Amino acid sequence: MTLFKRCDQVAAWRKLLELRDAKSSFNLSSAFADNPYRFEHFSAQAPHVFIDLSKCMWDEEVQSALLDLAEQTHVLDLRDALFRGESVNTTEQRPAMHWLLRAPGAGSNPPLSAHLWGLHKEVLNTREAFLNFAEQVRADPAITDVVNIGIGGSDLGPQMAVKALAEFVTPSKRFHFVSNIDAHEIEGVLSALDPNKTLFLVCSKSFTTIETMTNALTARHWFQAHGGTNIERHFVGLTSNTVLAKEFGIETTFGFWDWVGGRYSVWSSIGLAVAIAIGAQAFNSFLQGAHEMDEHFKTATPRENLPLKLGLLDVWYRNFLHYKSRNIAPYHSALARLPAYWQQLDMESNGKSVDKESQSLSYATSSVLWGEPGTNGQHAFFQMLHQGTDVIPVEFLVVKTPSHNHLKHHELLLANALAQAQAFMVGDNNTNRARYFPGNRPSLFTVLERLTPASLGALIALSEHRTFVAGAVWGINSFDQYGVELGKTLTLNIMKQYANAEFKEMDPSTQGLLLKLRKSST
Repeated sequence: MTLFKRCDQVAAWRKLLELRDAKSSFNLSSAFADNPYRFEHFSAQAPHVFIDLSKCMWDEEVQSALLDLAEQTHVLDLRDALFRGESVNTTEQRPAMHWLLRAPGAGSNPPLSAHLWGLHKEVLNTREAFLNFAEQVRADPAITDVVNIGIGGSDLGPQMAVKALAEFVTPSKRFHFVSNIDAHEIEGVLSALDPNKTLFLVCSKSFTTIETMTNALTARHWFQAHGGTNIERHFVGLTSNTVLAKEFGIETTFGFWDWVGGRYSVWSSIGLAVAIAIGAQAFNSFLQGAHEMDEHFKTATPRENLPLKLGLLDVWYRNFLHYKSRNIAPYHSALARLPAYWQQLDMESNGKSVDKESQSLSYATSSVLWGEPGTNGQHAFFQMLHQGTDVIPVEFLVVKTPSHNHLKHHELLLANALAQAQAFMVGDNNTNRARYFPGNRPSLFTVLERLTPASLGALIALSEHRTFVAGAVWGINSFDQYGVELGKTLTLNIMKQYANAEFKEMDPSTQGLLLKLRKSST
């Protein structure tokens, strides 16, 4: 696959620079006054997800130029290469086929390319195996607690989904997630468990991830020290390294493929905790919602293609309006871990400074993503969002129909989200400068009819494709993650020197800190 065109070298990029300068005084309130149909023109419906983009800092001329930019940088050609299973992960020479993990079985429409049939059969067989196992665990009254041990995508994906889908989680099990190497976390989890009623899921593709394996060994030691018997029954490996899993004492393993990146792995056997929590049928609905979004991304026209438009909006904001961060504000407590999940998805994928030909970039890439659920965020950082010196786009997310019967609570929640979005746009021209709100601050507003496995699946897939679109425009590889590796290597080196008290080839600061920390611990 050779499709590559630097975005800063195409005509649409230059046109967007001109539009940025020409529209430096763009005002959202005036845009609505000039076009009473702006909401209809700039809102979009995709499977399970509606998004209002009318309070974003763009107009039809900017959107058209961004679509030209997508065409000139071959974004849709790269999308097609992704779905053909080509090696879009160029540095590691492998495909990125997380979409295949949620492709339906026989009779799917449209059918897969012939060269993927065999691989898809492997995916379906693995899916059937771990879903059957999930049903066995769900039916086993002797297992009351499930502990997912992983880190990164092996933790954030399952943890976020189990919390988000609390309405659908079986009441007969409790679910726990351990990721941090800080033993306070695992100690807090283990202290409330009975070893003979607990199932541990050890999530590591290589079965060598240092944080995961350290926590897994601690769990095994605790299990044995507290009367636990039969490691084979109480520990499961979600890994491709069955040899190391067997050496650990694990007999039951479910694997996945080297083209499954951690931040895209919740659709694979890494989602076993989710499958146990909500059941095989609901997990298949989770996959189906994501698949429907895949089909939307593949087939919708550019002007109707929501992942494409969102990814292009991210480019416009980052490179032309120079917004450095995005605030994620889910107005649903069950989505509390969604900002952290999206942080990894976007920042680990697009936090790059060289293009696919290893040339340094002259333009910015990933924004900083951060956030908390509303209404809590309103009493924390919204002060800065409204009156601070930086303009930070806010992404509101609401669910129309709650899973509870406290309708006054829900009406107030929705009213808060709507009011905040309105306030960001209109501001308050108060003569008291301390009470002055500049307004003209952008937001987008996402609506789910209900928070279900299908709608959550669609929402996650939408974000994956949005991230891909921005990375494709920037000409970077969104699928490697070398930035994660250096710290791991240095950690192992420091651990050796810490144990031997030999501080060689180390900068003075690290050496000084290590001596201080080592001295205080003896």
